[in-house]
Amino acid sequence: MTDVSPPSDQPAPLLTATGLRKSFRVARNRTGNARLTALDGVDLRVERGRTLGLVGESGCGKSTLARVLLLLERPDEGTLRFDGIDPFTLRGRALRAWRRRVQMVFQDPFASLNARMTAAEIIAEPWRSHRDIAPEGARRDTRVRELLDLVGLRPGDAHRYPTEFSGGQRQRIGIARALALGPDLIVCDEPVSALDLSVQAQVLNLLADLQRELGVSYLFISHDLSVVRHVADRVSVMYLGRVVEHGPAEEVLDRPVHPYTSALVSSAPSLELTGDGRRRTVLQGEIPSPMDPPSGCRFRTRCPRATTVCAEAEPPPATRSGAPSGTGDHRGWCHHPLGPTPAPP
Repeated sequence: MTDVSPPSDQPAPLLTATGLRKSFRVARNRTGNARLTALDGVDLRVERGRTLGLVGESGCGKSTLARVLLLLERPDEGTLRFDGIDPFTLRGRALRAWRRRVQMVFQDPFASLNARMTAAEIIAEPWRSHRDIAPEGARRDTRVRELLDLVGLRPGDAHRYPTEFSGGQRQRIGIARALALGPDLIVCDEPVSALDLSVQAQVLNLLADLQRELGVSYLFISHDLSVVRHVADRVSVMYLGRVVEHGPAEEVLDRPVHPYTSALVSSAPSLELTGDGRRRTVLQGEIPSPMDPPSGCRFRTRCPRATTVCAEAEPPPATRSGAPSGTGDHRGWCHHPLGPTPAPP
């Protein structure tokens, strides 16, 4: 289990997850059922008014973690605190009130909007489940127009259908729908991966503007490190159900501690010329099955720095200097953490 508690001089985070574990029963051909461990002792924190980037390859557990944070899945073990409250203990009106505070923006703007509803109907749909805060009469139409304007669309777009919008405009409608309930946290699950590059930048800038204006927090899930670098204040890197590194975005992406993070960074497309002392890290082999993960460090079967100890024991927390530490704001979990980046020749 990783410890991502904030330094004592920082305010309490909006959301903290501690030791989250989640497994699923899956069928195996001719061998009966097996357990697939999607989350194995995950710790996480999201600061108020900030963005946490969650990165990792497909199958590492990012989406399962998002579903747990949204209460769509109940963890087998671990605790979740949102503004000091355990949402899994809430029932009835208290749970309904909590759900207003956490909303989601989905990956595919073409599939996440009902093609038979107008933009106004889509944005107003959350109010059907939360009638106690739903605007009434003329105020309802006014609020829809305000939300359209907030995400950069025209009031006249309210009566158009999703098929009449571009992909970027559809995603703006999805963002407006998420904002309709005034959430404190928005979970963004690959929100720009289906968009063209120029449109991606527009949507990312919109999210940043909304954060400055409204103070909303984001959990930004992505496999694109260039996008994460643009939006995230902090980054957590997942591999095979575990967080292997976390810290300030600039530190994690420019000076990684864990070899896996370094491999992700080096594989990202870049316009920079070579010859700056960095070498591309090429990972060998496939991601092991979460039904039968390796002993010790789960990354060891693909790691160029792996030794015998990596198979025998779970890796300790370490800083970039290589000194094991239980404290600090940037940590990785590795027996052989990376050292300083070589200086340019």
